[in-house]
Amino acid sequence: MSFISALDAFQKWEKNTPNLPFLHQNIHGEKLTVTYQEAGEQARKMASAIKGLGIEEGSHVAILSKNCSHWIMADLAILMAGCVSIPIYPTTDKDTIKLILEHSDSKAVFVGKLDDYASQKEGVDAVDIPRIGIEMHGVNEQYGWDELVKKNQPLQEVFKPKSDDLMTILYTSGTTGNPKGVMHKYGSVEFAVKEFEHHFSLPKNPRFFAFLSLAHIAERAAYEFIGLYLGGSIAFPESIETFPANLAEAKPHMFFAVPRIFQKFQESILKKMPQNRLDFLLKLPILNSVIKKKIVGALGLQEAVSVISGAAPISPDLQHWFKKLDLDVNQGYGMSEDVCVSHMNFPGQNKIGTVGQKYDHIQTKLSGEGEVCLKSDCLTLGYYKEPEKTAELFDEEGFLKTGDLGEYDHDGYLSIVGRVKDQFKTDKGKYISPNHLELPLSDNPDIEQVCVVGTGIPQPIALIVPSETGKELSQDALRASVESSLNSLNPTLPNYEKIAKAIVMKEDWTIDNGLLTPTLKLKRNNLEKIHQPYYSEWFSKNDTVIFE
Repeated sequence: MSFISALDAFQKWEKNTPNLPFLHQNIHGEKLTVTYQEAGEQARKMASAIKGLGIEEGSHVAILSKNCSHWIMADLAILMAGCVSIPIYPTTDKDTIKLILEHSDSKAVFVGKLDDYASQKEGVDAVDIPRIGIEMHGVNEQYGWDELVKKNQPLQEVFKPKSDDLMTILYTSGTTGNPKGVMHKYGSVEFAVKEFEHHFSLPKNPRFFAFLSLAHIAERAAYEFIGLYLGGSIAFPESIETFPANLAEAKPHMFFAVPRIFQKFQESILKKMPQNRLDFLLKLPILNSVIKKKIVGALGLQEAVSVISGAAPISPDLQHWFKKLDLDVNQGYGMSEDVCVSHMNFPGQNKIGTVGQKYDHIQTKLSGEGEVCLKSDCLTLGYYKEPEKTAELFDEEGFLKTGDLGEYDHDGYLSIVGRVKDQFKTDKGKYISPNHLELPLSDNPDIEQVCVVGTGIPQPIALIVPSETGKELSQDALRASVESSLNSLNPTLPNYEKIAKAIVMKEDWTIDNGLLTPTLKLKRNNLEKIHQPYYSEWFSKNDTVIFE
């Protein structure tokens, strides 16, 4: 269906199918459903409230919240008022919140569902702008959502955007340095949705389950924007604890997740049914299909037209494992700067181990160094207030420089072989890209996270965080498991890439301790700062597997 913008799409559904379910909020064990008409009424009243606060058209308004119905309604209200939305990751610390609010020139901020707002509030309060709290989620602020909705009449003349109008500024998750504000216009979103619609045959009024942060463009494009264009409904999990039950109830038609989620799915399945028993049952012709349907149904993915993994490389072994259950996990590739529309393993065309083929209207090339470069109508306008960094983002032909090293096969499938900035040099003078060394190690179900490093030592070493199953093993058993993975991998590598040691970490790498981004990518710079002083000491030890 053709719309001028996501805002235009919403208004069509609001008018033509007012009673169509739109948002499903799980809270206190109940599911609260908001129709398109009800969401429109609240968003329009909030748009009036925004204007009533003296916030002019074109101003920037931030959203700090986990995924919830009010996140979507706040975004709609911001756009209806002709403002630019500034999503902030809900796990952002107070100092970074202050930095983003100031840098983005935000004139107001919505504060919604959060795990620990008390620790973040100082960052919000540090900027003198109106604060609108969502009472449903226990946030009492200068203004309340319910209070403003009661006081205001629905905005009738909703902003009518042009294709080149700025729609949103998305702050990157900050794998290196401070977050940068990625600017996107309405036309970029329209282009992205059309590219997606061409390749994915979702049913009418599809169901979505939004659990990764909507502050990330992939989740927002996949669920909010595509959902609005297709008249979809969006369900939100209540908590980590209720996530499995909420997903099983939602039965989404499309499911997008990061690799760690699929690892967790695998762990939960194998806890209930060990691998040997699963293998045995799958060999029985009568039970084979029953077991597959039961497992996929328990996950809530039995009606999924497409299951997508992105944001980080997924292990091919993990993809093959799910394929045996008739669950095709299709890896895609993109970034905030291109609305995540770049390459995809499209339904029925999945080549495991690659990130797929390019979308139809994308131009691609590899630089002399092998860096993947892209050009399309959904590229960012640049980084907000960062002209020098914006200039560095594009080459002389206007192609976006992704920072990823890639290789194409004869069928046009792209494989990402590393990051330009992740390369390190051993003291033998050899440059190594760690990506292709980490993936095989992550195939081991006893290993949750891997970071291969080697600056200043003769050979690479692997820093490892055990999985839940790995932590349950004795130290000797875990050592044997890790050694087995190294012994399988090293013979396939040239001598200078062979991994000399594996260091088992004491603590997990998390968002809270600053070692993962909000999108669960490793912050390699932070890991290096903490651990690099010990590389030589670890390398000199006799043991192959060392416990920190």
